[in-house]
Amino acid sequence: MNDERAGLSPSHLYGYLSKAREKLLDWVRPITFEQYATKEFPFGVKTIRATLVEIPQAEWTYVQRLRGEHVPLSEERPFARFYKMDFAPLEKAWREQAEETRATLREISDWARTVEYVARSTSDEPAHKIWTTTGGIAAQLLFHEIHHRAQAMAMLRQLGIAAQDLDYSYLMNKWTEVPA
Repeated sequence: MNDERAGLSPSHLYGYLSKAREKLLDWVRPITFEQYATKEFPFGVKTIRATLVEIPQAEWTYVQRLRGEHVPLSEERPFARFYKMDFAPLEKAWREQAEETRATLREISDWARTVEYVARSTSDEPAHKIWTTTGGIAAQLLFHEIHHRAQAMAMLRQLGIAAQDLDYSYLMNKWTEVPA
């Protein structure tokens, strides 16, 4: 069985993120602009909008690093504009980014290849030289989304939305009821 079918490849695991993301976006679509953009919570990046924008913004960054491309400062990255927009344009751009991410993950065959880059989000912070692997970047891409997705789900639950049941086994494994 190849890694893709066995569920071991980052591309397969990204498929799980996409399924979970769809459920998350289903919960977000009906909320009001105030709930989405301005209601502040005492954790994470404070709003549902900022939390959701952080996910594809970081994903774009990790894809660039996997490709060996330059990553500009945060405010110059393509998703930065969505920190000031409604939900619908973010959702559309995120879907486009997901296709790019899937393609990039499928192209990589050596998950142990060393990657070296300089990281800096804002001009106010010092730059750091990072040494990792393509697999390390893919792991960060995957786990970063799960971290912020959990924050968004907690925010949604505080709004009375039953955001739950996004576990890998729930979404990706086959289920059959058996007689008692």
